[in-house]
Amino acid sequence: MLSPDKILNASILIVDDQPANVELLEQLLSETGYTRVVSTMKPEEVCVLHAKNHYDLILLDLKMPVMDGFEVMDGLKKDDSGKYLPVIVLTAEPGHKLRALQAGAKDFISKPFDLVEVKTRIHNMLEVRLLYKQLDEHNQILEQTVRERTANLRESEARFRSLTELASDWYWEQSATGEFTTVSGPVLEILGIRVTAFFGDQTDAEITGWNETERKILQEKIAARQPFLNFLFGRVNADGSTQQFSVSGEPMFNNACEFIGFRGIGVETTIRP
Repeated sequence: MLSPDKILNASILIVDDQPANVELLEQLLSETGYTRVVSTMKPEEVCVLHAKNHYDLILLDLKMPVMDGFEVMDGLKKDDSGKYLPVIVLTAEPGHKLRALQAGAKDFISKPFDLVEVKTRIHNMLEVRLLYKQLDEHNQILEQTVRERTANLRESEARFRSLTELASDWYWEQSATGEFTTVSGPVLEILGIRVTAFFGDQTDAEITGWNETERKILQEKIAARQPFLNFLFGRVNADGSTQQFSVSGEPMFNNACEFIGFRGIGVETTIRP
């Protein structure tokens, strides 16, 4: 909800070529408590004034020389394309009301003025306008917060990758379809096989020595997108020696919570004699 003071402090521009109408509206608004009311009798100045001052409300007469109210609204829409057009038109011609609304005006006030109607329509229009601005400001703050948190997340991801690479013997990332996109560390020396072969298809020669049960469980966890911590598995080498490994992994998701791949780290835990 908006406070009465916020509405009364809204900026208002009166546009009418008749001094009597301008004086009447200025007096009415001043007596009601509005504190930021200005006027012009030159419709050709409206677009420049609005671009400079961003009025919360423009009270716009439709029948004026040089430029009529419809031409003024066309200019405002060009200068403020895609944004809210805060215009109430002033007209003595009933046939112009629908056309004005179709041209972008948000409301109309009939001439001759009914003072109760004028105050009510202006108050209602300003309340909607200021709520619209408040929502727009909130959305901008939200977008900025999302950008900042996304940047922080990327920085955190970079630190995570750096630390995991330092703290492990190898680090890997896979795409959503299983292809390896990042591999660091002496993978060949540690595993003795191609990484793609270890986690994907492999030949009989490449299978030799690995504990097939452990290896299948690991593959199933990755395929199911399940996180795991310190999963242990081993290998018997051709010379009869054994190697032990510990691996941890987790699925990766983007900001829209869509799965984009898997990543993990591994260390050799073999106890050397």
